[in-house]
Amino acid sequence: MITTKQRSKLKSIANSLKPTVTVGKEELTENVLKEIEVGLYNHEIVKVAALKSCASSARDMCDETCQRLGCDPVVCIGNRFVVY
Repeated sequence: MITTKQRSKLKSIANSLKPTVTVGKEELTENVLKEIEVGLYNHEIVKVAALKSCASSARDMCDETCQRLGCDPVVCIGNRFVVY
């Protein structure tokens, strides 16, 4: 679990990042989760963008990603979310 101060610092870092992973209409498949996991291993912070054709909300995908990979959510705004 990250603290509020850490979350604030991570938000400022994530603000300048471009999305590393893009989720399409297939939503969170095993391949997408694997890409997020690789990104977390290499960079520790991953920005994910969901296309408009995706049926699930970014908040739901963020929650599922954090649950399945054991990472922490940083921010979820619009169709993008950041995990650490």
